[in-house]
Amino acid sequence: MKIYKFLSLILIAFTLITISSCSNNEDDDIPNTEPGNLQLKFENGFNNLGNIVLNQTTQTSSSGQKHQFSTLKYVISNISLIDENGNEFKYHYNNPDKGAFIINQADAKGGIVYANLTEIPKGNYRKIKLGLGISPTAYLIGQDGQGIFWEKAKQEGMAWSWSAGYIFAKLEGKYGTTSAYTEFMNHTGNMGDTTINGTADLYREVVLDLPTTARVSKDITPSIHILADFNQYLSGQTALILNQTNQMAMGSSPHLVSVSNNLIQMFKVDHVHND
Repeated sequence: MKIYKFLSLILIAFTLITISSCSNNEDDDIPNTEPGNLQLKFENGFNNLGNIVLNQTTQTSSSGQKHQFSTLKYVISNISLIDENGNEFKYHYNNPDKGAFIINQADAKGGIVYANLTEIPKGNYRKIKLGLGISPTAYLIGQDGQGIFWEKAKQEGMAWSWSAGYIFAKLEGKYGTTSAYTEFMNHTGNMGDTTINGTADLYREVVLDLPTTARVSKDITPSIHILADFNQYLSGQTALILNQTNQMAMGSSPHLVSVSNNLIQMFKVDHVHND
């Protein structure tokens, strides 16, 4: 009888150990799908040389004009991340309150302006999509649907009246032939409802390849270093010359349509850190 009880105890102990082992293995097999964060680092420069110093850095355009910026700001929105399987994660798409950023060169630290994204699904991302400006869809949500970003845009001087809408890119400074001495001001943006007003839509999007996979997880916050080459402003797909007809341009004139088409070509990803 004692032997029977002893064997029974051994059997029970073995069963408990087996159950515990299986339970632990099952826990180990459950993948960690917690979201993580991602940082975008914008470095504004000329011809892939970073860190424009406002009121100092001077560039010569392909047409021979000198120009420098005293103000350099633009809006980034509708950010998407595309993973290795082609799946696209849209970050607060058409929601400026949570998904739009003002990149202001005056805020640069060590030549970098930062935009921090949170609650990014765990994944290995190979491409990033950026919107320059605010899409007509987002604007038509109305002022109440984007009150936080609208107030920020007004404070940053990146908005007209609500009926006129947002400023997408604000470029101010001086230009000239032998040196930069004549003031210019180019403010691009949609003038309200482009369909009703019959005006050009200056919102633009671009998809950029990442040279290294951005591995987002709970423990890894990648940083994507994006170069913005403002040589494209006057020397892009359309060579532009500043003169008395366009040096003080605001809205969506033909000149600013060309500026917008040039600026969307300025972005490229230099490198990715997975730290």
